Amino acid sequence: MAHKFLLAFDKFKDSMTAHAATMRARQVIEKFCPDASIHEAPLTDGGEGFCAILTQAASGTLETQETCGPRFEALGAQIGFVDAERVPAESLASLNLPASVERIAVIEMAQAAGIQSVPVTERDARFCTSFGVGQQLLKAIEERADAILLGVGGSATSDLGLGALEALGFEFYDSQRIRVEKITPALFPEIAFIERPDTQETIPAIRIACDVNNPLLGPHGAAHVFGPQKGLTSEYIPQLDGEVDRLARLLCGACKADFSLVETPGAGAAGGIAAGLLIALGAELVSGFSLVRSWLRLETALQEADFLITGEGKWDASSLDGKGPFAVIDAVSDRAVDVLLVAGALDAEATLPLRDSLNGNLYTLELKDSEKSLQENLVEGPRRLSELMEVFFAEKSL
Repeated sequence: MAHKFLLAFDKFKDSMTAHAATMRARQVIEKFCPDASIHEAPLTDGGEGFCAILTQAASGTLETQETCGPRFEALGAQIGFVDAERVPAESLASLNLPASVERIAVIEMAQAAGIQSVPVTERDARFCTSFGVGQQLLKAIEERADAILLGVGGSATSDLGLGALEALGFEFYDSQRIRVEKITPALFPEIAFIERPDTQETIPAIRIACDVNNPLLGPHGAAHVFGPQKGLTSEYIPQLDGEVDRLARLLCGACKADFSLVETPGAGAAGGIAAGLLIALGAELVSGFSLVRSWLRLETALQEADFLITGEGKWDASSLDGKGPFAVIDAVSDRAVDVLLVAGALDAEATLPLRDSLNGNLYTLELKDSEKSLQENLVEGPRRLSELMEVFFAEKSL
């Protein structure tokens, strides 16, 4: 029987994009299953690829502007503009936008404050800013977008979005009322006052696409869960969590917002920028995968596929919190669909819930070679994907 394959990879951080993984998987399938039907659906949960994938799917336009990067370096960052009438009705409904919205700006935080912009050996969120994201928001406002869709995956920052708010005109002062500028977590202890600009009426509706459920603070919050991958030490993380708590309260006071917003599931996304924008700009959170699923009209492909191949850089317990690969596996779990899960590093225990829920078979591939360094594994990831998939298909005789 000729299989109907659905290729739905997320990115393999620092190794290959979702598109690159998809291309390699297609080549292997075409070699071993020449009669197969293949549907490609590179995933984005708000991280790398979010802007281009959604903008192109809606026949929009992409513009590039010079933007401040996570370490205050100059970067070129894309921003997309799409006509609301070209967005699937289901996607528009999920965004809960005013009926008057005609033009939507699509922004990808990873373009201006992405962790991929910082070399692995130099990552330290204490000195990283989301200022460039604020510049992107300003660009959308200047271009008269009626609404802004912001994807916040793949960030290098842990600054509560204060850098972005600084770009939008928020001002920060120390106890002597001296201005504190170029905000990063390293400067958090200096901030004693926050002042909000009188520009609230110019901010269009903002929707934040993400697929994590973490609150801002505590053991499941932004600093504790995501800080280590951004270079934060275990000794520093509790200090940062305390500072973020204090500054979130200051921000709530300046914006007359309820502090309970920090407990919103997903408020801890992208170093807390979600919480910062919820508090300061009245943003709302939406499911990144659900949005992409409807925006790219994946429903038909999900219903027709009998073999799903998906994966990401690291599969662990956090992958079960609604990230793209888990969500797409869950979407086919009620049918007899076989699944091949590919990961750069694979926690076998974190696959047990999948095995319990799937009606089809679950196969796994781990790209990591335990005898090689992290950097070597990242470089060789694409080649390993091709090689291991060839071995898999040769042995399974699909």
